[in-house]
Amino acid sequence: MPASMTIGDFSRATRLSAKALRFYHRVGLLEPATVDPATSYRRYDPTQIEEARMIHQLRALDMPIDDIRRTLEAQELTSRRAALSDHLTRLEQRLAETRTAVASLRALLESPTTNPIEIHETPAQDVVIIRDTIPLRDLGDWFTATRLHLDEAVAAAGVERAGALGGLWSTELFLDEVGEGALFYPVGGGRAGSWSSPAGSNLAAFETLPAARLAVIVHEGGDETIGNAYAALGAYVAELGGGAPGPVRESYGGAAPAGPGSTEIGWPMSDIT
Repeated sequence: MPASMTIGDFSRATRLSAKALRFYHRVGLLEPATVDPATSYRRYDPTQIEEARMIHQLRALDMPIDDIRRTLEAQELTSRRAALSDHLTRLEQRLAETRTAVASLRALLESPTTNPIEIHETPAQDVVIIRDTIPLRDLGDWFTATRLHLDEAVAAAGVERAGALGGLWSTELFLDEVGEGALFYPVGGGRAGSWSSPAGSNLAAFETLPAARLAVIVHEGGDETIGNAYAALGAYVAELGGGAPGPVRESYGGAAPAGPGSTEIGWPMSDIT
């Protein structure tokens, strides 16, 4: 007679309760080897221990039932590993988002001080720039990829950088969760305007950013706490009667915004403020 295990022994071996085993049976994840038709008593095969343990671990990692089913049904080892790798990637992303939220909330609770705010008259700048329309949820990935494209474009154009990496962020990007954004490097050589790329494309262009009057604050730290600086800047601008139309300008020092460094934030102001 083939070896089999009582539900009690199987529970002990897998650390799964009778309630969990009944649930996994009901949803079709873990069928008992036999079910007594008279008593409905379940028995399990020892070879099911590994599968039960995998189910337990995947549920502990919040993998949805349907995803677990697809993972278990994947006969090829490579397919199963790919499904597990995809889920781990999602978990790592969620963990990073949780850490960012915790850092932001902790900074808010600690009532952090912010740097002073000043009004700057920013002159027109020649830049190499990449503009795009971006869903807010994709901003981090877009920033990383576009920065690499911009570095390549500056090198290919043979121009010297005349300043730190900068960004332009429209109000619509945050208000509507999709809007225009841009990354740029200030450059010298008077080549701005020699050619341009279509609006919304992912191609670099030479442009001249217009002169602007900006309320400026410098944020020290990573992107997870930059909201404090934006809050202080917004309140300051409101007290002066409000800002002017146009994108916010950022300039990044060190490893900012992804890591330690500084971010200079410029909020557009009208000339009469």
